[in-house]
Amino acid sequence: MEEGKIVKVSGPLVIAEGLGDAKMYEMVKVGKERLMGEIIELRGELASIQVYEETAGLGPGDPVFSTGGPLSVELGPGLLTSIYDGVQRPLDIIRDRVGNFITRGVEEPGLNRSTRWAFEAAAKKGDKVVPGDVLGTVQETAIIKHKVMVPPGVEGMVTEIRSGEYTVEDTIATIKSNTEVHQIKMIQRWPVRRPRPYQEKLSPYAPLSSGQRVIDTFFPIAKGGTACIPGPFGSGKTVVQHQFAKWADAEIIVFIGCGERGNEMTDVLMEFPELVDPYTGEPLMKRTVLIANTSNMPVAAREASIYTGITIAEYFRDMGYSVSLSADSTSRWAEALREISGRLEEMPGEEGYPAYLGSRAAAFYERAGRVRCLGSDNREGSLTVVGSVSPPGGDLSEPVTQATLRIVRVFWGLEDRLAYRRHFPAINWLISYSLYLDRIEKYWSEEIAPDFAEMRNEAMSLLQRESELEEIVRLVGVESLSTGERLIMETAKSIREDFLQQNAFHEVDTFSSLKKQYLLLKLIMTFHHYAKKAIEADVPMSEILSLPVRERIARAKFIPEEKLEELTKIEEEIRMQVRV
Repeated sequence: MEEGKIVKVSGPLVIAEGLGDAKMYEMVKVGKERLMGEIIELRGELASIQVYEETAGLGPGDPVFSTGGPLSVELGPGLLTSIYDGVQRPLDIIRDRVGNFITRGVEEPGLNRSTRWAFEAAAKKGDKVVPGDVLGTVQETAIIKHKVMVPPGVEGMVTEIRSGEYTVEDTIATIKSNTEVHQIKMIQRWPVRRPRPYQEKLSPYAPLSSGQRVIDTFFPIAKGGTACIPGPFGSGKTVVQHQFAKWADAEIIVFIGCGERGNEMTDVLMEFPELVDPYTGEPLMKRTVLIANTSNMPVAAREASIYTGITIAEYFRDMGYSVSLSADSTSRWAEALREISGRLEEMPGEEGYPAYLGSRAAAFYERAGRVRCLGSDNREGSLTVVGSVSPPGGDLSEPVTQATLRIVRVFWGLEDRLAYRRHFPAINWLISYSLYLDRIEKYWSEEIAPDFAEMRNEAMSLLQRESELEEIVRLVGVESLSTGERLIMETAKSIREDFLQQNAFHEVDTFSSLKKQYLLLKLIMTFHHYAKKAIEADVPMSEILSLPVRERIARAKFIPEEKLEELTKIEEEIRMQVRV
């Protein structure tokens, strides 16, 4: 192990000399306490190192040790249900060992070395295997079967494979290639800054249902897609992220708390173990990995946390699972980039952010996608990435938001104005968009109902028309509107209050299946169509608005999923009561 020494310390940035064969992004151990660090710049004999722990007490002359490898994560059975920090140290194990605060220099492996897993071989002796082939499986949790795969770069003939109970470091198979023999273990290590390989990137087509009506019906995201949630403080970004992480119909959930307030991460850590997965009835944590990197943790680890999270997510994608990754918030990650860049004395870009902010953000979001995985079985996996952005003062023209919007294909624009009116989720339907709509509409027509897309588009046009009519009402009053225009205003109000508005803390309203969303919207639009015919037949507007069925429409969203036939009965009531 090569040894250098520190020449300068500037916050989380340490300058060292004498590391000889040092390489970019190589892991090093800094100081007598062997703090974890990563080389981020080489200038002649000097290496700039970002340290992932508090650097107080370090000084010139202290030793620096090279490790010869990049920052990597451990991948294998034991990832699910885990809670890690930004560099994959298990927080629960560290707490049991040193208390509630992480001691500097403490090291714990990402995967438990003593747990024995029941490995069931799928390949057999004599099989020829290529990278990505499944050698066997481990029932990691009651929900998820962990597939132990041939690591990238290894192929040949299986000369030995065994079933039984093993730790992640035990050899479970031997593969012989032309030149060498590979001892295969259940654990893999992968550099976090390098995307994991796949055979082919495919077009996303199926929606990732989140149970949130404004998202799934109006601005859906596809499995393998990318989305951005920008919004000012207090507009509900974190709640939307939590809802997405809780209810998305992905098989694996990875949630990254990147530089967020400690109490918000505490909510996640307290809530998730108690939540029941609506799709399996098991605890949600059994398909979840949490990465907690709060705002009081070292800034450099915040920069690493999103790469740690997405590498773990790619590993599960490679097994053929659909994975949802939520990063809250990428603004804190960008601020970490800005701080490190400033200490490196790099030329600043807009608002002090480094000039490479856009390319770094793109490199992160581009790791999302629906892919054909490595291996000879042609399995498909998907990785969906949803990142929240916290623009100062809600200014969407600031650099992080703009850099993100150039990359992602779905934009859920949150507004504090809606939040102050107690409209949640506070997603503004007039500025948000989804570029996956054309693909998802085909899925809707085949899987839900042929008229779903048409009905959604009509509802969207009514909301846009309402915005125009509101300007007229503000100027000359509601009396200036025709009866038909007043009906548009009433229907749009019903769409907003009875469909878009959703209570995250109500046991029924917190989640709506796509089928329920279709039936709810159909109620509102059916009433609109019948009321329009009634108005054309000279039925007074006041009579239409006072019908008892309107109260039934308003309460329909609180009908449980197992009683959706009630919605069909309400539709019959509309036809009976709105007589033309």
